[in-house]
Amino acid sequence: MDLSQLQAASKQYPKSPDFTPSYGTAGFRAAAALLPSTVFRCGALMAARSLKTDGVTGLVVTASHNPEADNGVKLVDPTGYMLCQEWEVYADRLANAVDPDDVLAELQKLQDSECIPSGHAEVMIAHDTRQSAAELVGAARCGVEAVGGAAVLCGLLTTPQLHWMVRQRHLGLPCSEESYFSSFLRAYEGLLRGHAASEAQVLIIDCANGVGGGKLQQLQPQLAQLGLELDLRNCGRGVLNEGCGADFVQKDRQLPLECDGVGSAARCASIDGDADRLVYFLPHGAGLRLFDGDKIAALAALFIQSLLEGLQGPSVQIGVIQTAYANGSSTQYLRDTLGCQVVITPTGVKHLHEEAVKFDIGIYFEANGHGTVLFSPDLLQRLRKLQANEPAARDLLALADLVNQAVGDAISGILLVEVALQRLNMTMAAWGSLYADLPSRQLKVTVEDRSIVTTTDAETRAMTPDGLQESLDQAVQRTPSGRAFVRPSGTEDVVRVYAEASTQEGADLLAKTVARVVYRTASGVGPAP
Repeated sequence: MDLSQLQAASKQYPKSPDFTPSYGTAGFRAAAALLPSTVFRCGALMAARSLKTDGVTGLVVTASHNPEADNGVKLVDPTGYMLCQEWEVYADRLANAVDPDDVLAELQKLQDSECIPSGHAEVMIAHDTRQSAAELVGAARCGVEAVGGAAVLCGLLTTPQLHWMVRQRHLGLPCSEESYFSSFLRAYEGLLRGHAASEAQVLIIDCANGVGGGKLQQLQPQLAQLGLELDLRNCGRGVLNEGCGADFVQKDRQLPLECDGVGSAARCASIDGDADRLVYFLPHGAGLRLFDGDKIAALAALFIQSLLEGLQGPSVQIGVIQTAYANGSSTQYLRDTLGCQVVITPTGVKHLHEEAVKFDIGIYFEANGHGTVLFSPDLLQRLRKLQANEPAARDLLALADLVNQAVGDAISGILLVEVALQRLNMTMAAWGSLYADLPSRQLKVTVEDRSIVTTTDAETRAMTPDGLQESLDQAVQRTPSGRAFVRPSGTEDVVRVYAEASTQEGADLLAKTVARVVYRTASGVGPAP
């Protein structure tokens, strides 16, 4: 790794003295004006990662479901997955380097500790629709080139598209955007063959005014020919993620903009700003009936089990990976009704993905709608041997192509849900009745230092501050079917609260009680919740 140009280049991107970036689930996120130094350094880091792994890495300039004024960077390993967790500490140290000398010193430490070889580094760079993207893409490119790497500018893409493309490069397969679309469409058409609905299905999609809207527009004609008509809303006329998008719908349980008056029978979905989250919903009175990531995981598991019924040979082990945010009823349905093995991990798809790869088929979706389905290499090899004579094997191979096995993908997820509903001959109402959600409520409490709250047991129990968990236990015990936990946010200076109970009133009261306990014990700032 050539560091000769690094110091001079890093002077163009000084870090604000008051800015302390912190690596979250997949990278960094903050107000866009603060980020040029961080993104420059991430460009250099991913060039080093490319040399270390002898593979092409990726970088996406996006802040996902955050407001328009924010931006961020998500980092992609050569496998197409998120940056390996062992390298997150390097990312944090580099992002917080004080000045160009410190930047050089951190990269020299990285080079020495990881034995980075010389060679050709290549980093694929994409971005979403934010106005701040151009400057930050320039910073990323400069970082890559400052250590002798080559930046491949891929332009406007969803985050999952870049993950998929990097993975395809890793596997030596076609990796263009055209290949991305054609691969999914071919698999979707194959799974529907002989099972198409008698009349066209209409799906209203809230596109969050983000990058996903334009990508779905590219698919509209082909999907219409296959019987799925997309009615796209919030495609760029409004403000990114404001009053719309999967995060808004899932957290606020309100209809997004441009979806008022669509009718109670309308089938609707919502994606987020960079199109890696997906939820479905039905308008219901003044609000909506939500089909979140838990519901999608349950539908996927049911569909996959139906396909496996026709497969000959040894049984296939299905694992469903959830976090503590998963509704308790969904966990019970998956475990007790479907007989799936359920694993609970800390929040963050990197943790779920890490567990999902341990199964023949690993299904993971966070409640927020971020997730996918993974097929093990051994199972895929077995299916390829059987496909000539077994339709079930062909269907499962098509499903493996339909889902984005690199990362959660809202576009791929829509196709998964639509084909599952048709193959199972299931209405939205029937999907919703697989199990009844326990009422829940999420809140967040602003605190002086979120790190004062630490957790254990997959974030279901608080270790510090002293007395916090005891107070939570007491509140839960007073609530019928009560369950609650708290965790420090990975992206904001807040502590997140989740509460669940037999009634909505009970969940709301438990959440407020827990929020007050957090405020009192974690030295909250601002008015008490």
